[in-house]
Amino acid sequence: MSYHYDEAVDGPLVKHDRGAVVQMLKARIPDLTILYEDEDLRPFECDGLSAYRIAPLVVVLPDAVGQVQELLRCASEHRIPVVARGAGTGLSGGALPLEKGILLVMAKFNRIIEVNEEGSFARVEPGVRNLAISQAAAKFGMYYAPDPSSQIACSIGGNVAENAGGVHCLKYGLTVHNIVKLKVLTVDGELVTLGSDALDAPGFDLMALFTGSEGMLGIVVEVTVRLLTKPQSAQVLLASFDSVENAGAAVADIIAAGVIPAGLEMMDNLAIRATEDFIRAGYPVDAAAILLCELDGVESDVQEDCAAVGALLRAAGATDVALAKDEAQRQRFWSGRKNAFPAVGRISPDYYCMDGTIPRRELPRVLKGIQRLSEEHRLRVANVFHAGDGNLHPLILFDANAGETERAEALGGAILELCVEVGGSITGEHGVGREKINQMCAQFNNDELSLFHAVKHAFDPDGLLNPGKNVPTLHRCAEFGSMHVHRGALPFPELERF
Repeated sequence: MSYHYDEAVDGPLVKHDRGAVVQMLKARIPDLTILYEDEDLRPFECDGLSAYRIAPLVVVLPDAVGQVQELLRCASEHRIPVVARGAGTGLSGGALPLEKGILLVMAKFNRIIEVNEEGSFARVEPGVRNLAISQAAAKFGMYYAPDPSSQIACSIGGNVAENAGGVHCLKYGLTVHNIVKLKVLTVDGELVTLGSDALDAPGFDLMALFTGSEGMLGIVVEVTVRLLTKPQSAQVLLASFDSVENAGAAVADIIAAGVIPAGLEMMDNLAIRATEDFIRAGYPVDAAAILLCELDGVESDVQEDCAAVGALLRAAGATDVALAKDEAQRQRFWSGRKNAFPAVGRISPDYYCMDGTIPRRELPRVLKGIQRLSEEHRLRVANVFHAGDGNLHPLILFDANAGETERAEALGGAILELCVEVGGSITGEHGVGREKINQMCAQFNNDELSLFHAVKHAFDPDGLLNPGKNVPTLHRCAEFGSMHVHRGALPFPELERF
């Protein structure tokens, strides 16, 4: 899983010589931290999708907005592409650098500027860790709702870029539903405020457009997030099933009954066994699938909802329904789910984490389809996902040293296309990045893709911000449609200028 591209860049720095770029940046931004030695660049070769690796031209680590503004002005003047990076926990290659581009690392923007109890918000810099926001708000009895599995490490700026979710996004929404204002820099260094401190802002909803744009439209320098009051009570039910189809059907039954859990997660047997061996969360290792259902709110309401959901789970075929006996056990149940990805990594030389979304009613059908595709490609798949909102995370187990990488890529692409076939999407929260760019051609037609390119052009006319990601060229889609080759087999026309 690697790629190459031709150099063809117009502008003063035709070859984007490293030495020339470094000297120019030192002259224009003398207090900027710049990394350019090979050993210093190596840690930044990839994000969480480690199969793609490219050493950037240079890495910069600014610590002030003025530095980022001047950097963007320099890049625009000399037509040097810029890729923004947060904590590097992304799983779609969105922060993959360019060999002839600048990698802009926002890790030093790590201040919590304000936690406002009265206004129920926090203003933070983009390098602040997701979990750190809730930790800072805890003394006020508040928290930040979106909680990706990587929340201990991932940054809020990266969450905005990918519109990240988490196990509690069913009830409380994704990142876009939990932010109220962004400060961003355009490609030419202009500081723009999107959103408002009020309930709504005049004009187009550019904040929503920007959230999930994967660093293609501008650079986040400040985020104002919405804080919620911690619920009075939270309880977790763990339901065991002897078939994944029954577990999938139970999800639809719960939502159809009008109950909206805070979280509704599903794991199949392979994921259960790997996680239990790693975390000892108390999962039933003989179950074909489990559902974790968290209900929160006022104590009396939670008790009623637990009784109602317990009955629904049993009616759907649950072989056992257990209520967490105390807060410690509730936390263990969730610790298992949030550590499922690294747990699966312990049982396979490599694994490939997919991300697709489907209508809830299609869960049983899609799970059967994933099993069929797994057998066709002769690779195991562990299923871990946000069942309540249909966001799947199939983990494809493979061995790159045994030559199984291409089969893993092909299986991943087939799973995403199955999601599209049943009315879903190729991503729910991980983004498109480099990973899913071919499957964009399966989900969107030429007119839609042309509109995406037009939006990109409006913000970034020269295509300098994170080029070659997210939106494929029409040429690529024509090739993909006629050849239907797997991801990575095509050249990358998006990057011909870089």
